Amino acid sequence: MREAVSQELEDGVLVVTVDNPPVNALGAEVRRGLVTAMERADADEAVRAVVIRGEGRTFPAGADIREFGKPPAEPWLPDVVNRIEACTKPVVAALHGTALGGGLEVALAAHWRIADRQAKVGLPEVNLGILPGAGGTQRLPRIVGAQKALDMMLSGRHVPAAEAHELGIIDRIAEGDLLEEAKMWAREIAGRPDALRPTGARTDGLTDPESWRAACAAARARLEKKSPQLFAPFRIVECVEKVIELPIDEGMAFERQAFEACMRSPQREGLIHAFFAERRARKIPEAERGTPRPLERAGVIGGGTMGSGIAVAMLKAGLPVTMVERDEEAAAAGRERVAAILARDVERRRLTPGRRDALLAAFATTTDYGALSDADLVVEAAFEEMAVKQEIFRKLDAVAKKGAILATNTSYLDINEIAAATGRPEDVIGLHFFSPAHIMKLLEIVVADATSDDAVATGLQLARRLGKVPVRAGVCDGFIGNRIYNRYVEEAFFIMEDGASPYEIDRAVRNFGYPMGPFEVADLAGLDIGWAARKRRAPTRDPRRRYVAIADKLCERGWFGQKTGRGWYRYEEGSRKGQPDPEVLEIVASERILKGVPTGAFTEEDIIRRYLAAMINEAANVVHEGIALRPSDVDVVAVHGYGFPRWRGGPMKYADMVGLENILADIEAFAEEDPVVWQPSPLLVDLVRRGGNFDSLNRD
Repeated sequence: MREAVSQELEDGVLVVTVDNPPVNALGAEVRRGLVTAMERADADEAVRAVVIRGEGRTFPAGADIREFGKPPAEPWLPDVVNRIEACTKPVVAALHGTALGGGLEVALAAHWRIADRQAKVGLPEVNLGILPGAGGTQRLPRIVGAQKALDMMLSGRHVPAAEAHELGIIDRIAEGDLLEEAKMWAREIAGRPDALRPTGARTDGLTDPESWRAACAAARARLEKKSPQLFAPFRIVECVEKVIELPIDEGMAFERQAFEACMRSPQREGLIHAFFAERRARKIPEAERGTPRPLERAGVIGGGTMGSGIAVAMLKAGLPVTMVERDEEAAAAGRERVAAILARDVERRRLTPGRRDALLAAFATTTDYGALSDADLVVEAAFEEMAVKQEIFRKLDAVAKKGAILATNTSYLDINEIAAATGRPEDVIGLHFFSPAHIMKLLEIVVADATSDDAVATGLQLARRLGKVPVRAGVCDGFIGNRIYNRYVEEAFFIMEDGASPYEIDRAVRNFGYPMGPFEVADLAGLDIGWAARKRRAPTRDPRRRYVAIADKLCERGWFGQKTGRGWYRYEEGSRKGQPDPEVLEIVASERILKGVPTGAFTEEDIIRRYLAAMINEAANVVHEGIALRPSDVDVVAVHGYGFPRWRGGPMKYADMVGLENILADIEAFAEEDPVVWQPSPLLVDLVRRGGNFDSLNRD
């Protein structure tokens, strides 16, 4: 059987190899193996130096996620790391792949570090609601200083080897074979007077206490402005403050207490749920059965905001793109939009001018559908009208090559009807991007009745190539995200008509953790979009169902949000920051009087309870009907597409943490006033009856 940690003595160098595929996670067996190796190094006179390395594709990439939520097994990682640093023979860490979290903490405990040029390092624990708990907050700042350490830990970013070398985290970049250079260097170090260089005793990054505290204060101020509700980032700042105030052993003890406080935080539970939910969402049954088709050239139909964003995302992923528009003027406008997006990336130093020029060289615009004849995948991003999309797909069917994937970016329309316009419905799929498509991570992969497994597998391959977070969805009006969104926005309208102002509702939703409230989002997207959707649904609207016409009244005045300077808010010219509009409140008040709606005061808690109950109930129906494969997929959609606070895990995780019985009790109470709108989901009722929760339905 493979040993998780093996030892081999080679000419005085003890090579300690971690072999725990796929990412050499620091599980209990690995931790024990590292301690055993250090004990041998101390006891064996033949050992002059130690090299710690990882087998396979990476140095230890972090903690073993299989141990999350389980009682910790000895030895604990902080003890392992301290044992490495205390070794009486010089220890060299040889880094390749990604040395993250506990992996970097192991490397920081070594006396010296060498890496290949492709390696990356980081302490991304903040993304899981915790902090580096094995000395990372105490050792890293001693090398790079408070500001750089805080930047790394609070962002969780992966730092490339070249930058890590400049910062002093990595001492040497290997130009040839990493292991051979590490062994050679270890032998050289072993004969030097400074061979033992404990990181915990270093002072390279230490500055005067005043400057150190100023860096921490600045970091805390940024957090209070950007993410005041988060727990772990503030604890990280506190730990870094202690570096300048306490000896290393006391600082480590403080860090451990802060780590344990993070582990007890509900935010840690929510963030770890979100982490696993994203991994689970990638497991799509059709894709696992199917075979991805080649993806070398792509097409986009429509050069508006969405089409241009999709084109940029594909170009950046290395796909040449041909964009088709209805006429030369529209094609030129589409090219200008793509060029403008890339120009902004150059201004923000996300792209070099040379890279921008290369991307534009791989981009073509035309009015001729025949130019798509060699495309492997075409995404339609045209006007949201069934007749328009069916006509486009008829044209595509006539020119696209055999086996090409024909995708629609529709937000709401029935993809089965769109596919029926072609003679190859098995090749038609929904790829619902979120705006701006070159930035937003979510991609709903919508599977129609006839969509082939190969088409789904190709959609998933595209998502990975674009760096998107994919979620499989079934066909219904709005799929997963927009269907749920429509329900809770509807409820926001009801709450407004019942007495809360749109500004009170937005404030409550922001305080819950969303970056924007529903009325702010509507102004950003454009009120005309929702208006068009409401008019489309009007013929099939249940006449018994309550309808709020206030948004329609704004649209009738030409108030479409930011782009017209007025919507729910009023916008000064050139400003995206809206101000409450007294005229909107007058319209709201007149509508209440017209309908004779009894109004009352709402607390933030009242608003959030109704808002989230509507969201959770509709989400339960989406799972019950099979539109979403599992509750955690709904959470991924809500977090990545609609701003649900990641640290709360998603609406389904939030419901589990609040208690499904409490959510159902709220819904039943609301149903006493409006039984048409508030019909408890059968899934929610069944889970409460059985004493279950949504998480019990999350299957891989």
